[in-house]
Amino acid sequence: MRAEPELAGPRSGLLTGNKSLTRWKRVLWDRAVVGACYLSAALVVLPLGLILWHLIALGGSGLSLEFFTHMPRPVGEAGGGMANAIVGTLILVGIGGAIAVPMGIAAGIYLAEYGRGKFAGLVRYTADLLSGVPSIVVGVAAYGLVVVPMGNFSALAGSVALAILMLPTVIRSTEEMIRLVPQSYRHGALALGAPRWKVIQQVVLPAARSGIITASMLAVARAAGETAPLLFTALGNRFWSTSLVEPIASLPIFIFDYARAPYEDWNRQAWTAALVLVLLVTLISAILRITVRRIRGA
Repeated sequence: MRAEPELAGPRSGLLTGNKSLTRWKRVLWDRAVVGACYLSAALVVLPLGLILWHLIALGGSGLSLEFFTHMPRPVGEAGGGMANAIVGTLILVGIGGAIAVPMGIAAGIYLAEYGRGKFAGLVRYTADLLSGVPSIVVGVAAYGLVVVPMGNFSALAGSVALAILMLPTVIRSTEEMIRLVPQSYRHGALALGAPRWKVIQQVVLPAARSGIITASMLAVARAAGETAPLLFTALGNRFWSTSLVEPIASLPIFIFDYARAPYEDWNRQAWTAALVLVLLVTLISAILRITVRRIRGA
């Protein structure tokens, strides 16, 4: 077998130099791209870090057992807490999620599994359009749909407004998560004789459940901090109330009222309430993420 002649002289040195230069260019380009990715990720985390730092600096001193267990004090009297607002926020978000999540998941299943034709296109367009509607407009719509027929502001009206805000995220995310499930899963189950509804229930949904839970979590977290729709629906209440047909207290409304009040103690409590609201959303997100991880591991 004839050996290949070795390159020698200036030409071989030039080729070797070009290969080395090309390799270094690739290495530098790779490091530049990786560096840009790290920088972008840091810039995403930076605003949240600044918000938390600002909230802790201005409202951290107000965190105490009294804030979580006591009612608001009368005007001009320092101290007190926001126990009614914390419970009210949990009620509003809980009922809103109970309305929006099952309805949104059902609509997402329809769009992913059966959605064909003009009606499915109309549902998708409506969901996309609803996701871009300002929250204050949703509040005005909920006022006309619930508050006017009932004759008064109520926790139920506030929950409906929050549910409308959650729906688009749950619908479109559920559709996308179900579409990611491989068709071979469905074909295998159908080939065994399972009906379509059972394939969706026992094959498709378990495969997509972690993504659906994450999407629902994001929708609930987004709605928890909304203030504008609650101004037109739940209104707010300085007294203890858990009735669904009466105005109810909530942290966003208290933050809005206390932040613009001419009392320094109320301004401080507004910062504390904002910190509690962020921590509450973070806690809900953490619980759901742990749940998703356990489901994946099961």
